[in-house]
Amino acid sequence: MKKLLLASNGKFLIEKGYDLLGVPKDHIRIAYITTASKGARDLNYLENHKKSMHANGLDFEEMDVEGKSLNELDALFSGKNVIHVEGGNTFYLLKAIKESGCDKVLKELVLRGVIYVGTSAGAYIVCPTIETSTWGPDKKDDYGLTDFTGLNLVPFLLKVHYKDELENLFREKIKTASHPVRILRDGQAILVENDLYTLVGEGEEVKL
Repeated sequence: MKKLLLASNGKFLIEKGYDLLGVPKDHIRIAYITTASKGARDLNYLENHKKSMHANGLDFEEMDVEGKSLNELDALFSGKNVIHVEGGNTFYLLKAIKESGCDKVLKELVLRGVIYVGTSAGAYIVCPTIETSTWGPDKKDDYGLTDFTGLNLVPFLLKVHYKDELENLFREKIKTASHPVRILRDGQAILVENDLYTLVGEGEEVKL
């Protein structure tokens, strides 16, 4: 079964999301990819997430996939049944995984049944494109990335960290989006089980 959990924020994923995966916590072995943090301005979120993962009894190995060979990637993912791709700069992350070939490795692992968990940037990259990363009011460094094509593991785009004051901006952006868009507030995620896509978390799904 293809299973992904795509969340807006890491706090929800760590404290509640892992309970939705259908795997006993003591059987979970996580490849925790933090490459996107290398393009972030403030790393406090990453340290907080790692502390929370330890506190919640999650067994994880932190990994940076940038610059790794295919053999090195195979070794990193060996024995892991969950891949958790952390947030940060989406452009940096997508550029790094494409240059290393990790994008193809991740797709193969997911299609073989390894569970994919994505936070923010980690959720964006499994969409058909990461174009929604350009929608925010604040411009982020794109690190020279020109091809925004994602892993295409889901048939929609995601926009995370939604707040009500962004409604008018996103209504306009959605009109020209290349694919349907699903919107997540912090505290929400989409659980993907093959072709079933279920909103989980707090509150109703935002529809614009």
